[in-house]
Amino acid sequence: MPLSAVDSVAAAIEHVQQQLFRPFRLTQWTLIAFVGLLAGESCSGGALHFNPGSLPGRAGAGRAPDPALLLPFLGFLVLAVPAVWLVLLYLNSRMRFVLFDSVVEKRCSIGRMWRERRQPALAYFLWQILLSLTAVAGTVALVGFPLGAAFLLGWFRSPVAHLAPLVLTAIAVASAFALWLLLFVLVQVFSKDFVVPQMALENITAFEGWRRLWPMLGADKRGYAAYGAMKLVLALAAAFVVAFLAFFAVLILLVPFGGLAAVAVMAGKVAGLGWNVFTITGAIVAASVLAAVMLYVVSLVSVPVIVFFPAFAIHFFAARYALLANLLHPPGPPGPAEPAPL
Repeated sequence: MPLSAVDSVAAAIEHVQQQLFRPFRLTQWTLIAFVGLLAGESCSGGALHFNPGSLPGRAGAGRAPDPALLLPFLGFLVLAVPAVWLVLLYLNSRMRFVLFDSVVEKRCSIGRMWRERRQPALAYFLWQILLSLTAVAGTVALVGFPLGAAFLLGWFRSPVAHLAPLVLTAIAVASAFALWLLLFVLVQVFSKDFVVPQMALENITAFEGWRRLWPMLGADKRGYAAYGAMKLVLALAAAFVVAFLAFFAVLILLVPFGGLAAVAVMAGKVAGLGWNVFTITGAIVAASVLAAVMLYVVSLVSVPVIVFFPAFAIHFFAARYALLANLLHPPGPPGPAEPAPL
């Protein structure tokens, strides 16, 4: 009988204990933290925040910036943002296979695992590009077209006169977008949990992996539905626990670093130092070091979660995919041959 989602949780917990605590190896934790961060499996997260109002400028300047200065910057963003997105997506695709092998083997070896899965990782990279573009196109169709139609019909010029169609359209668009978002998330999660193992073990494309997965989903609807529901609940609980632990870890780090910063500022004032190129550079370097240390500590806190969720998927899917089951539980050596009858 295939392993249920509940039984897979217990198997994943045991897997985490074996891989991370028997024995505890800080080097392995560091490698897994790095892989999990790039593979998108870590519960720790961050966002780059850009505030145009914080750009340096003349004191008291109230006029708009010169468009001639903004155009090169906007052109750079148009080229840089897609390039950075593609690089991060490529690293995410490669590290997804490194993480899969690390969990299966219960040992992370980035160099070897990176080299071994180049072809399926490239296929998964192309799949992720297509999936992302499909998500954007679907969002534009579901949200952009109704908004454009409402604008052309003049509903926004006199919203009170068109309140009923605006509300009904908003409800319909929100419902359709919620379903579209749910579908996208399910395809993305099932791709990395159930298609990636097939791509890794059989060197097939994501399309072929989904073609094989689809009959499995139809044959065990309850099992996969229970898996999805269980993963959602566990992901919410893990996010809360990791955020709680990371918060306290950051607070503990801020005590010594904050003390050092206060001593450095006081020493600078006593020495008569002001803000110049050298002091600003030193402050930026110190802040970068602090950010790197915090990211490292938060990533270490996330390591059990980074291992748990792939292990949860692997143990659940191994009961339904023979190649993965044989890899996870290799058959033992053959027993002694039976004596020939006399």
